[in-house]
Amino acid sequence: MKTIEYNRIVVIVILFLVDISVFAQSNPDTSNAGKKMMMKHNNQKMHIMINDSTAHNKIHSMSMSKDSNHNQMKNENKMMRSKKSPLIREGIIDVNAIDKNKDGKVYEDMMDYNVISDKPGICPLCGMTLKEVSVKKAEQNLKASGFKVKEK
Repeated sequence: MKTIEYNRIVVIVILFLVDISVFAQSNPDTSNAGKKMMMKHNNQKMHIMINDSTAHNKIHSMSMSKDSNHNQMKNENKMMRSKKSPLIREGIIDVNAIDKNKDGKVYEDMMDYNVISDKPGICPLCGMTLKEVSVKKAEQNLKASGFKVKEK
Protein backbone atom coordinates (compact mmCIF):
# COMPACT_ATOMS: atom_id res chain seq x y z
CA MET A 1 0.00 0.00 0.00
CA LYS A 2 2.86 2.36 0.82
CA THR A 3 4.45 1.55 -2.53
CA ILE A 4 1.31 2.63 -4.36
CA GLU A 5 1.22 5.91 -2.47
CA TYR A 6 4.93 6.45 -3.10
CA ASN A 7 4.47 5.77 -6.83
CA ARG A 8 1.54 8.14 -6.90
CA ILE A 9 3.61 10.92 -5.33
CA VAL A 10 6.46 10.30 -7.78
CA VAL A 11 4.07 10.54 -10.73
CA ILE A 12 2.59 13.77 -9.39
CA VAL A 13 6.03 15.31 -8.89
CA ILE A 14 7.09 14.32 -12.40
CA LEU A 15 3.93 15.78 -13.90
CA PHE A 16 4.42 18.92 -11.85
CA LEU A 17 7.98 19.33 -13.15
CA VAL A 18 6.95 18.68 -16.74
CA ASP A 19 4.13 21.18 -16.44
CA ILE A 20 6.53 23.81 -15.04
CA SER A 21 8.98 23.28 -17.89
CA VAL A 22 6.26 23.46 -20.54
CA PHE A 23 4.82 26.60 -18.96
CA ALA A 24 8.26 28.19 -18.69
CA GLN A 25 9.06 27.46 -22.33
CA SER A 26 5.77 28.83 -23.61
CA ASN A 27 5.74 31.82 -21.25
CA PRO A 28 8.81 34.07 -21.37
CA ASP A 29 7.50 36.10 -18.39
CA THR A 30 9.92 35.29 -15.57
CA SER A 31 8.88 38.07 -13.21
CA ASN A 32 7.74 37.29 -9.66
CA ALA A 33 4.10 37.74 -10.65
CA GLY A 34 4.56 35.19 -13.45
CA LYS A 35 6.26 32.74 -11.08
CA LYS A 36 3.52 33.10 -8.46
CA MET A 37 0.84 32.56 -11.06
CA MET A 38 2.64 29.49 -12.37
CA MET A 39 2.98 28.04 -8.85
CA LYS A 40 -0.71 28.63 -8.14
CA HIS A 41 -1.69 27.00 -11.42
CA ASN A 42 0.48 23.95 -10.77
CA ASN A 43 -0.66 23.61 -7.15
CA GLN A 44 -4.28 23.55 -8.31
CA LYS A 45 -3.45 20.83 -10.80
CA MET A 46 -1.56 18.83 -8.19
CA HIS A 47 -4.45 19.15 -5.74
CA ILE A 48 -6.90 17.90 -8.36
CA MET A 49 -4.62 14.98 -9.21
CA ILE A 50 -4.19 13.94 -5.59
CA ASN A 51 -7.97 13.82 -5.21
CA ASP A 52 -8.38 11.93 -8.48
CA SER A 53 -7.57 8.32 -7.62
CA THR A 54 -7.84 7.27 -11.26
CA ALA A 55 -5.08 9.59 -12.50
CA HIS A 56 -2.33 7.20 -11.53
CA ASN A 57 -4.14 4.28 -13.12
CA LYS A 58 -4.66 6.22 -16.35
CA ILE A 59 -1.01 7.20 -16.56
CA HIS A 60 0.08 3.67 -15.74
CA SER A 61 -2.20 2.11 -18.36
CA MET A 62 -1.01 4.59 -21.01
CA SER A 63 2.58 3.73 -20.19
CA MET A 64 1.87 0.02 -20.29
CA SER A 65 0.07 0.22 -23.64
CA LYS A 66 2.98 2.17 -25.13
CA ASP A 67 5.42 -0.46 -23.84
CA SER A 68 3.32 -3.35 -25.14
CA ASN A 69 3.00 -1.71 -28.58
CA HIS A 70 6.76 -1.20 -28.66
CA ASN A 71 7.37 -4.83 -27.67
CA GLN A 72 4.88 -6.02 -30.27
CA MET A 73 6.69 -4.05 -32.99
CA LYS A 74 10.05 -5.45 -31.86
CA ASN A 75 8.67 -8.99 -32.00
CA GLU A 76 7.21 -8.43 -35.48
CA ASN A 77 10.57 -7.11 -36.70
CA LYS A 78 12.34 -10.16 -35.26
CA MET A 79 9.86 -12.48 -36.96
CA MET A 80 10.22 -10.61 -40.24
CA ARG A 81 14.01 -10.86 -40.05
CA SER A 82 14.02 -14.50 -39.05
CA LYS A 83 11.91 -15.54 -42.07
CA LYS A 84 13.96 -16.89 -44.91
CA SER A 85 13.05 -14.96 -48.01
CA PRO A 86 14.26 -15.83 -51.50
CA LEU A 87 15.13 -12.14 -51.87
CA ILE A 88 17.84 -12.38 -49.20
CA ARG A 89 20.97 -13.51 -51.01
CA GLU A 90 23.72 -15.36 -49.17
CA GLY A 91 27.08 -16.80 -50.08
CA ILE A 92 28.42 -15.96 -53.53
CA ILE A 93 25.77 -13.83 -55.20
CA ASP A 94 25.15 -14.24 -58.95
CA VAL A 95 23.44 -10.98 -59.93
CA ASN A 96 23.25 -12.01 -63.61
CA ALA A 97 21.23 -15.09 -62.65
CA ILE A 98 18.85 -12.90 -60.61
CA ASP A 99 18.20 -10.81 -63.75
CA LYS A 100 15.84 -13.40 -65.28
CA ASN A 101 14.36 -11.12 -67.95
CA LYS A 102 17.91 -10.10 -69.02
CA ASP A 103 17.12 -6.39 -69.19
CA GLY A 104 20.32 -5.51 -67.32
CA LYS A 105 18.41 -4.21 -64.29
CA VAL A 106 17.47 -5.60 -60.88
CA TYR A 107 15.78 -4.23 -57.77
CA GLU A 108 18.03 -3.83 -54.74
CA ASP A 109 17.54 -2.54 -51.22
CA MET A 110 19.74 0.49 -50.61
CA MET A 111 20.17 -0.49 -46.98
CA ASP A 112 20.55 -4.27 -47.28
CA TYR A 113 22.48 -4.74 -50.53
CA ASN A 114 22.09 -8.53 -50.42
CA VAL A 115 18.31 -8.18 -50.90
CA ILE A 116 17.92 -8.32 -54.68
CA SER A 117 15.00 -9.19 -56.97
CA ASP A 118 14.18 -9.05 -60.66
CA LYS A 119 10.81 -7.50 -59.76
CA PRO A 120 9.83 -4.46 -57.68
CA GLY A 121 9.14 -5.26 -54.04
CA ILE A 122 9.77 -4.62 -50.37
CA CYS A 123 12.84 -5.64 -48.37
CA PRO A 124 11.92 -8.43 -45.93
CA LEU A 125 14.61 -7.19 -43.51
CA CYS A 126 13.89 -3.47 -43.18
CA GLY A 127 10.65 -2.85 -45.09
CA MET A 128 12.13 -0.37 -47.57
CA THR A 129 11.05 -0.34 -51.21
CA LEU A 130 13.58 -1.96 -53.52
CA LYS A 131 15.22 0.47 -55.96
CA GLU A 132 15.85 -0.30 -59.61
CA VAL A 133 19.59 -0.39 -60.40
CA SER A 134 21.75 -1.81 -63.16
CA VAL A 135 23.26 -5.26 -62.69
CA LYS A 136 26.70 -3.62 -62.69
CA LYS A 137 25.68 -1.13 -59.96
CA ALA A 138 24.20 -3.96 -57.85
CA GLU A 139 27.48 -5.87 -58.13
CA GLN A 140 29.44 -2.74 -57.11
CA ASN A 141 27.16 -2.21 -54.09
CA LEU A 142 27.58 -5.82 -53.00
CA LYS A 143 31.37 -5.74 -53.32
CA ALA A 144 31.62 -2.42 -51.48
CA SER A 145 29.58 -3.93 -48.64
CA GLY A 146 31.77 -7.01 -48.32
CA PHE A 147 29.55 -9.54 -50.14
CA LYS A 148 31.03 -12.05 -52.58
CA VAL A 149 29.87 -11.70 -56.18
CA LYS A 150 30.06 -14.37 -58.88
CA GLU A 151 32.23 -13.16 -61.73
CA LYS A 152 31.14 -13.74 -65.34
